[in-house]
This record gives sequence, C-alpha cells and structure tokens, in this order.
Amino acid sequence: MRIKPCTHVPAEIHSPNSRGCEECLAMGDTWMHLRLCVHCGHIGCCDDSKNKHASKHHAATGHAVIQSFEPGESWMWCYEHKLQVG
Repeated sequence: MRIKPCTHVPAEIHSPNSRGCEECLAMGDTWMHLRLCVHCGHIGCCDDSKNKHASKHHAATGHAVIQSFEPGESWMWCYEHKLQVG
C-alpha cells in the first residue's frame, strides 16, 4: 500500500470524542477495531466489524480521513483517494 500526502488531511487532528465506537456503545453492541475521524473526533468501528460505523460516518458527513485508534498504530486512510495517507 502506498503512503501519499493528501489534501484531505487537516492541519490539526481532532481529539477523540470517546474511548469506543460511539454508536456501538449507545446500542450496547461490540466492535473489532476502532477508527478516529481526524476531522471531528468521531470514533467508529472498522469495516471488519458488523456495523461498520466508521464508513457510515464518512458516508453521512463526507469526512474523508480516518486514523487507526488501535494501540501502537498511527496509520491514516483517505476514503476519497482510497489510499493510506500521511
């Protein structure tokens, strides 16, 4: 996977709004991995999770870039370019 600079990455990364998937926590469900929306701080579950809340957040808001919210990971993904970005 190529890592490229991306115009969608904001100059300042937003702080997380919660410690788990916001929608899964509200509905009492579980997730596999977490993703941080760098634009607004939303925490959603990954596409390997049954609810795919991070992708649904992108579809609803147009926020293009997520960052892994898993310990020891800092990669970012741009939904618009479909590329790992940095």
